[in-house]
Amino acid sequence: MIYNKIGDRMIESMTKILNKAKEEKYAVPAYNVNNLEWARFILEASEETRSPAILEVSEGAIKYMGGYQTVSDMIRALVKDLNITVPVAIHLDHGSSFESCKKAIDAGFTSVMIDASKYPILENINLTKEVVNYAHKYGVSVEAEVGHIGGEKMEIAYASPEECVKLVKETNIDFLAPALGSVHGLYKGTPHLELELAKEISTLTNLPLVLHGGTGIPENMLLDGIKCGICKININTELQIVWSKAVRVYLKENADVYDPRKIIKAGEKAIKEAIIYKNKTLGSINKY
Repeated sequence: MIYNKIGDRMIESMTKILNKAKEEKYAVPAYNVNNLEWARFILEASEETRSPAILEVSEGAIKYMGGYQTVSDMIRALVKDLNITVPVAIHLDHGSSFESCKKAIDAGFTSVMIDASKYPILENINLTKEVVNYAHKYGVSVEAEVGHIGGEKMEIAYASPEECVKLVKETNIDFLAPALGSVHGLYKGTPHLELELAKEISTLTNLPLVLHGGTGIPENMLLDGIKCGICKININTELQIVWSKAVRVYLKENADVYDPRKIIKAGEKAIKEAIIYKNKTLGSINKY
């Protein structure tokens, strides 16, 4: 059964959200969801700042939370029960296969990323095209990647402008994530982004660009990146760090507490403060 309903209350694809950001020259943070509380914190902080909310979920987090349908239904229910009035996109982060993207689309995700960057460009194009053909039938937006984002056991491989143009022209994707020097997780060394490369790719493709691995990149570099066409910046590790620090302090001061609701909630203030600050920094506040 195909569940997808794009126009369900404020749920929508990322296309309108990021095209508006591109036109008005700001970036929208995309925050990874790890559980129900994480989703609620993101939605409430986005509503408070009148910022569009991109809630993205990795395949690992989907498995942890029970499955694609569980995640989609949970976010949609929160949007309704919390009376969220800003646009919300439910995005699959780093979908590894057509099957994974299809499951997300069928469950009601409104945007998917197909990450075929580990393959040669022609294989990347073929797999991405298959996902786009299916996704666009249901109004679902598609993000793809060229080059390799750094991280555990993965060296950075900068995106080729020529390959970016070829992939965009042959697949009709909605957004592009070119590898510009960022990494997943924490940096080991000084952060560096090839912003001239971003500017060139933005000019050649005329698509909203996505920056993965936004944690640890200096604010001035992020703002310069926005000027070069970056419209979506992925954030995960940063929220995990501030949450875990707050919870550790709480548990140290309240060693006899065992209620998981109190423990998880101990990090709420820290997460919301980080989200509000990031929304303001990237210019996504008061847009809706």
